[in-house]
Amino acid sequence: MAQQQPSMQELIRQRGRAGFVGRSAERAAFRANFGTAPHDERHRFRFHVHGNAGVGKTFLLRELEQTAREHGALTAYVDDSAGSVPEAMAEISRQFAAQGRRLKELDRLLAAHRAHRHEAELAALAVLGTGPEETGPSTGGRMAARAGVVAAGMVPVVGPLAGMLDAEQLAGVADRLRASLVARFRNHEDLRLVLTPEQVLTPVLLRELADTDAPWTALFLDTYERTGPYLDPWLHETMTTDRHGSVPATTVVTTAGRTPLDPARWGGLADFVADFPLAPFTEPEARGLLAAKGVTSEPVVEEVLRLTGGLPVLVSTLAESRPTAPHDVGDPSVTAVDRFLKWEEDPVRRAAALSCALPRWLDGDVFRAAVDGPPGQLESLYTWLRGMPFVSERGGGRLRYHDVVRAPMLRAERRRAPREWAQRQRRLAGTFRQWREEAGRDVADPWLDDTWRDLRQAESYHQLCSGERETLPQALRDFVHACGAGEVMAVRWARVLVDAGQDADLRPVAEWGTELTAALEAEGIAAALGLLLRRAVLDAPAQARARLVRGDELRGEGAYAQALTEYDQAVALDPELALAYRHRSGIRGDLGDHDGAIADLDRAVALDPDNAWYVALRGEHHRAAGRDAEAIRDLTEALRLDPASAFAWASRGATHERAGDHDAALADLGRALDLDPDYAWALARRARVWRALGDSVRQLDDLDRALTQSPDWPWARCERGDALRGAGRDEEAVADLDIALALDPTYTSAYASRGEALSRLGRHTEALADLDKAVEMRPGYVWALRRRAVLHTAMGHPEEARADMARVRELDPDISVLP
Repeated sequence: MAQQQPSMQELIRQRGRAGFVGRSAERAAFRANFGTAPHDERHRFRFHVHGNAGVGKTFLLRELEQTAREHGALTAYVDDSAGSVPEAMAEISRQFAAQGRRLKELDRLLAAHRAHRHEAELAALAVLGTGPEETGPSTGGRMAARAGVVAAGMVPVVGPLAGMLDAEQLAGVADRLRASLVARFRNHEDLRLVLTPEQVLTPVLLRELADTDAPWTALFLDTYERTGPYLDPWLHETMTTDRHGSVPATTVVTTAGRTPLDPARWGGLADFVADFPLAPFTEPEARGLLAAKGVTSEPVVEEVLRLTGGLPVLVSTLAESRPTAPHDVGDPSVTAVDRFLKWEEDPVRRAAALSCALPRWLDGDVFRAAVDGPPGQLESLYTWLRGMPFVSERGGGRLRYHDVVRAPMLRAERRRAPREWAQRQRRLAGTFRQWREEAGRDVADPWLDDTWRDLRQAESYHQLCSGERETLPQALRDFVHACGAGEVMAVRWARVLVDAGQDADLRPVAEWGTELTAALEAEGIAAALGLLLRRAVLDAPAQARARLVRGDELRGEGAYAQALTEYDQAVALDPELALAYRHRSGIRGDLGDHDGAIADLDRAVALDPDNAWYVALRGEHHRAAGRDAEAIRDLTEALRLDPASAFAWASRGATHERAGDHDAALADLGRALDLDPDYAWALARRARVWRALGDSVRQLDDLDRALTQSPDWPWARCERGDALRGAGRDEEAVADLDIALALDPTYTSAYASRGEALSRLGRHTEALADLDKAVEMRPGYVWALRRRAVLHTAMGHPEEARADMARVRELDPDISVLP
């Protein structure tokens, strides 16, 4: 088939783009890379563009993207509008879809990630779980603590499995933490999407990239000085290890930032990375760009060179207006604005360009709010502005001025008419406030809505820039709420303070933003909130909220005593804040203080009596404490308030199971599974009912399903190991118990159960080692002592057997020594 020829429009666009003058060596090297096969030693898989602001990094990156497209590449451009790795992936997927290549599985998982992130922030837990029955931190517990995702009280007081454990077993605080996360989400994939989203999403991205029929895939990551802290470790791991799978060899990644790559991370990969350091245009390059735009008058060229210092963004801006005379040449009073608009004779355009420098970002609506031009000209003005070299399109179709141009424009406008400046800032703040209120009308918690928060950020920025006295305290209160929404949002809110302080020359605002940003980068949310609390700049309700969020962060780090102190102070600051009691009940449950947790939930329910979640949690605490009647009462009331609560159905079913009412247990657990078929905890608890009824087939079936959802759940592994052992399938039992102990080396009953299975397989030495370990970890473990007595007898150790028998009689005089 004949090769398709380019259209006339394509040829015109290509010839028009020939006006991009300069950076010829970089452009040639990038273009040549598509002419070398990936296995060729000359081929480079990564390019890094770096240099000071204004040297043309974004211009060059966009040019390179167009070059990649000319070679058939599927391309995506990402900047700092993406605040995390998942957000960057979402932007890549969106742009690929616009080019006809949908990443369907990635989109599905990204949607699930966003939904579960919101669930965690809302603390509207639908499911709950428990950890294994032994004390001490498990591998999973440590993982959850390190993750630091226990925001807004997402870790519940205690898991519905806790009722099958005794008081000693309930002391395993870290395991309860991890297990509550396990059953907090629908399945194991959901848990990983919250704890480690990159580990779930990256392999899917790579698989779908490998499935494309495009000859190349080219990713362009801009503003790397801001995105690099979270993108660079991920990018290095993805490109240089097999942890997430294979990256297609036809993938080329280009990054652009102000600094070179980290030599500690990329220094040994010079054969795979091309470095593009950018300096201002040389004089021949600047003259070439001006000539391409028809600017050839020598006095004019000299004036442009003097004003711009060779910065490409400035040369391009002045060249675009095609000046013909060097007005004000050598005039020392020339203003910053004159540098960029001095040859723009249309006063309406000049005014529009200056007005649109005020917002941090633009779209059509913001443009119309910022510009006072004639209504009939607004559309053409917007089109003109979009074509200016110092305006670039960023994520979501928004426009942003280049910092090198915007900053002096803002300074000039502020100094020209300070009162007018403040008035315009207040007007923009009012516009964003109106839009925010409209966006939040049907939102249960607006702080968890991306659109509402985005508009609130813009409103806060303009309020701060107006210089009104109360705006800084309000912005700091907003920062506390932002911390409750996670670290990405906290960093963005601190950036609002930094930007407003610099743009409006408000030193206290800028200093707060800088200090909060430094605290977040160094030690995280807890440190940033600690800074606010130490400075005593928050009112009592905001202090209570800050204590609450800080307590959640400390709890997520495993600092339980410190977290409890924060919750105590939150309650003292705002005794009517129901959420404070709810959060404190969680940490008290983690520490085994169920009576204290119930007292807190009593207060929370009194303040918010229609909150089904609070009532259900109190019922679960009663169940964990062995108070079945109180548990049934609360869980039944929770179901009246919320009949769709899978958690309440499952917890009530667990209560019935312990009481021996198997029919009621099966009915409630079945209802929980009707609501959530992948509810791993409910499946594991129903397996207990089947075991009591002697139905090993259904018992194993439910445990198989539970482990399909949560394969790294040690308790369920041990339960299935016990079930397999009971069915005489000892080899399979040992395999499950091996996994349980690999996940949690402190799991006492798993050692005992594996010891019994090994004994039955005739592997007596290994069996004895496991039973010894179980008894060492729990000296009063009667079942393990009985099994070890039998094993000692079989191994010809009568003295040891008699010692174990004597210990059993001492612990329980009424029990038969031998099983």
